[in-house]
Amino acid sequence: MHREKFTAGLIQMDSRDLWSDNKKAAGDLIRQAAGEGASLVILPETADYVGVDFRRHATRVPGPVTDFFQEQAARYGIYLHCGSMTQKTESGRIRNTSLVFAPDGSLCGYYSKLHLFDVEIADGPSYRESDEITGGDRIALVDTELCTLGLSICYDLRFPEQFRLMARLGAGLLINCANFTAETGKAHWEPLLRARAIENTCYVAAVGQCGNKPAFRSWGHTMLIDPWGNILGQLGEKPGVLLGEIDMNYLSQVRRQLPSLANIRDDVYDLRSSSMQFFDEGGE
Repeated sequence: MHREKFTAGLIQMDSRDLWSDNKKAAGDLIRQAAGEGASLVILPETADYVGVDFRRHATRVPGPVTDFFQEQAARYGIYLHCGSMTQKTESGRIRNTSLVFAPDGSLCGYYSKLHLFDVEIADGPSYRESDEITGGDRIALVDTELCTLGLSICYDLRFPEQFRLMARLGAGLLINCANFTAETGKAHWEPLLRARAIENTCYVAAVGQCGNKPAFRSWGHTMLIDPWGNILGQLGEKPGVLLGEIDMNYLSQVRRQLPSLANIRDDVYDLRSSSMQFFDEGGE
């Protein structure tokens, strides 16, 4: 049974290349969000490290980065979405991975970024994430006592099929932790996010990096959007905390008014997936 209402705390960061500095910044902002009543706190993409050598700074799971986030969740009794971190797997491959911790500090879900950002922007930066990162292989949802969370990372936002599948399987809050470029963010961030909220009648929490990075300037503009497409709150281009209420009764009301999920034509097109991982608080 999910809560009727809860407060989400969205943390915008300017992560750099020192874990010690990022750790302090994250800890300060987590404390602020929890102190202001957030039951769920969400960080941005690669909250642990943003620099020129992701491979050398990748960390094991469990490891010092996960130990910190686990301790923070337990200290404040919150659900903590770590944004994402650069994970070194047993095979030596690097993944961009999100972890969700429960209020007792236990790991209750994880997701590795499916779609890798390999682009060349006219008169802008070129970036090939696949030069360092290996893509994930499944969509992930995490069922908590608050609601069911659908997990995504940054560039995934441009692939609506992933979000539709998560909504169909019960997600009420779609999370996108990101490090959007200023060039693409200015043009696409808000319309993509509002579209994902409206077409799936879900809340969307989009949590971004900000500041000047080695490869580009990050867009920031963390925002929370309701199932009708209204922007409930938005930050600018500096670190900070955005608080917003998630109202599951309102979500149900919107879905009664606009039953787009119920009107899908599976007899014409098939949007079911065999690569899905559904976590409840007891594990897989």
